[in-house]
Amino acid sequence: MNETELLADRFEEHRGHLRAVAYRMLGSLAEAEDAVQETWLKLGRVDGGEIRNLGGWLTTVTGRVCLDMLRSRTGRREDPLDDTFVPDPVIRPLRETDPEQEVLRADSVGLALMIVLETLEPAERLAFVLHDMFAVPFDDIAPIVDRSPAATRQLASRARRRVRGAAPSADPDLGRQRKVVDAFMAASLAGDFEALVAVLHPDVVLRADSGALAGAAASKLLRGAESVARQAMLFREFTPLARPVLVNGAVGLVNVSDGHLLTVMHLVVADGRIAAMHILADPERLATLDLPDGLG
Repeated sequence: MNETELLADRFEEHRGHLRAVAYRMLGSLAEAEDAVQETWLKLGRVDGGEIRNLGGWLTTVTGRVCLDMLRSRTGRREDPLDDTFVPDPVIRPLRETDPEQEVLRADSVGLALMIVLETLEPAERLAFVLHDMFAVPFDDIAPIVDRSPAATRQLASRARRRVRGAAPSADPDLGRQRKVVDAFMAASLAGDFEALVAVLHPDVVLRADSGALAGAAASKLLRGAESVARQAMLFREFTPLARPVLVNGAVGLVNVSDGHLLTVMHLVVADGRIAAMHILADPERLATLDLPDGLG
């Protein structure tokens, strides 16, 4: 095995970690893959033998690539990010006793937090993601954002204040989550409005992202149990198509028809009720997502 092949093997050992970093930075699975590929290309342009800590080097390079992508995205965007935007969800099969699944779930990040991250400035997001989520020292982050370590610490602190309390705290128990989700589905199937209201938190927030092609009217942001319950009643005919899955580590639902993914719903269950619902119904983005085996 030559030096290039050895370096490629070492890079593959870090690919999953780098993809996780890029996903949290960008909120897009496709863009995360692009960022990881760009990191590989940058590795090929340096002498790998001179890199003492390959994992740390790759993480910081991926962070820099993502920062550039975020800044470019911000520069192209004429309007602020729409309140109905939902990041790309990560869908996994729901296997409550699968140890490997628990590992995946432990490394996941909820869509509610991802939505909050979308509101941060690029440098704030980088500092928060690399330090708070991946324990990268501020001394290593500072050169990426062209600030001192102290100023970089302040970036992360500002981001932390915005994140704190913005995303509802979810019940960590999958069994309890499943019971609440099942109760929601049963009430929807029965067309029982009162039962739907009872399973929803009074301040529940529903965010539905139908994509640009569907038009702004198709996407919506609703607040309050009765408003969300009325919306669920309007779409109850699709409930028989719903299948429980893990969406970003929490029990969620996918609607599948003839092998095509129609919607992905991420649910935040807290205190025995649904506190937030994030629905992706953008056909273009749904077509890029991997559907777990057995759901097609």
